[in-house]
Amino acid sequence: MTAASAAVGTGRFRRVLGHFCTGVTVITTADAAGPAGFACQAFVPLSLDPPLVLFCVRSESATGHRIQAAGMFAVNVLADDQKDLSRTFGGGGDGDRFTGVGWSPAPSGSPLLTDVLTWADCRVEAVHPGGDHVIVVGRVTALGPCRDAGPLVFHRGRYTATVTVSPHEPPEVVDTLLAWPRHNDWI
Repeated sequence: MTAASAAVGTGRFRRVLGHFCTGVTVITTADAAGPAGFACQAFVPLSLDPPLVLFCVRSESATGHRIQAAGMFAVNVLADDQKDLSRTFGGGGDGDRFTGVGWSPAPSGSPLLTDVLTWADCRVEAVHPGGDHVIVVGRVTALGPCRDAGPLVFHRGRYTATVTVSPHEPPEVVDTLLAWPRHNDWI
């Protein structure tokens, strides 16, 4: 541990950055041992051209190692009514989390969880070290339909929901980051 990281402290780091709300995803893969997945808040779109996303996973995660070895994964974006699904995949350990969970295979074979908000099927493009995590970059190869529901959001250690916005109101600039015509300004 460096002097700078000791001064910050992991507890304070977690508490302060917990004020940044995130969506909740479940990253899944499948291999000869069967399906695997984990709940992930550290997920973001990375590039429009080519279509890339990234997520971060603990370096010692068995599921993370399986994703890297399989070379493919699916991003399941959870809806606001899927807290229990998030808890199932967010529990400790890397055991079988699919017992009683509905899913179907993506084009790659990675599990697509039933009734998610939407999904992206991806091929592992690169893996980079990131402290006690690895950063996995994936090329999007297929996209799912978008369910008409709100996203599951995590803020300050709790699940929360977004405020319903009228479909008749124009989108805010921040609502259209990926569709923003001058995307070089944002990503």
